[in-house]
Amino acid sequence: MIASVLAFLTAAIVLGAYVPAIPKAGVIGPVIGGQYPFHLAFLALAGVALGVLAWRSGLVRWGRILTAVTALSAIAALVISGIQFAAARDAGTKVSFSQVFTQLASPGGATPDTTQIYATRDGESLEADIYLAKKSQGRRVPAIVLAHAGGFHTFDKSDLRGTGRWLADHGVAVIAVDYSLASPGRPTWDKAPHDLMTALSWVQDHADQYGIDTSRISLGGMSAGGTLAMNTAYRLQNGTLQATGGTTGTTTPKPPYSVVGFYPGTDVSTMWKDDIAGTREAAELFTGGTPAQYPERYREVSPTTDIQNGLQRTLLVVGDRDRSARSETIKEFGASLRAHGVDTTVKELPFAEHAFDDVYGSLTSQTSRQILLDFLGREA
Repeated sequence: MIASVLAFLTAAIVLGAYVPAIPKAGVIGPVIGGQYPFHLAFLALAGVALGVLAWRSGLVRWGRILTAVTALSAIAALVISGIQFAAARDAGTKVSFSQVFTQLASPGGATPDTTQIYATRDGESLEADIYLAKKSQGRRVPAIVLAHAGGFHTFDKSDLRGTGRWLADHGVAVIAVDYSLASPGRPTWDKAPHDLMTALSWVQDHADQYGIDTSRISLGGMSAGGTLAMNTAYRLQNGTLQATGGTTGTTTPKPPYSVVGFYPGTDVSTMWKDDIAGTREAAELFTGGTPAQYPERYREVSPTTDIQNGLQRTLLVVGDRDRSARSETIKEFGASLRAHGVDTTVKELPFAEHAFDDVYGSLTSQTSRQILLDFLGREA
């Protein structure tokens, strides 16, 4: 019985990982197969052992089938591992296999050096977790203001603690920020970009205090946070976003040095139209309605609207199995930026779904951190 369950489970996962078009299996396969390929291989090998036992116990035909299925699943999982390891090596990642097997969540020591209120909106404090670079040796360091994922309406800055601590330990200061979250009857399309602008201004004002190089402050984010970061950064560069006084102590900052989008939404109207994994609900909460009701709002908050010459250098990272921020969409967005002369880097991670960095120790997570560090500029 256990052998049969393992055979069905591992086969379904690897099939979904390799063929995302398969219903249901194509949803869970890339998530589990892409983030836990070594664990999946060991599970399949356990199934091989149980299949052999069944075979020798007299269930010859069924035992052979179970053994063959689990053996093929183990091989398929190891192939995923090999492909991801090759991608990690090509990115210059110093892979920690102990993290692959044991570090599923962020390390216990991944805590900010300090948490500060960077602004107040509608009577609520907006906070920033600050991760200070440990190896600056008295020199000013590059920094990035990071916005968390969550479809514009959930999660918070604590989701960035693993990435924040790791980057800081490698010479880049990180300011992980909360921003105004949407809720029914409270759209934040006109608030959240201003929150990121305010956070950027706050960091620039406090750069001396934290040893930050003001000429190398970047703005980035994951998923919806990446959408907000690109929209905010490009509008600042284009001069179409200005401080309005909606938050306390707001001044229009200098545009960020560069922009980072991890699996971002590039067009909020497309998010609504595709309706994948809750993207329609996220778009409606964020804007307050549908594209037909508020076409100008959708246009204003979509990074595709802001593409023109003179934008900041941009890093885009996406998984090749991402269903919501599809790889082809991100590549097209990157190509459009390049066509306007924007220095753009697009990195595609193999067998990776949306939020591929959720599992801290996975190969895709380790690789993505290295890509981000290299883009921001490793300190000597």
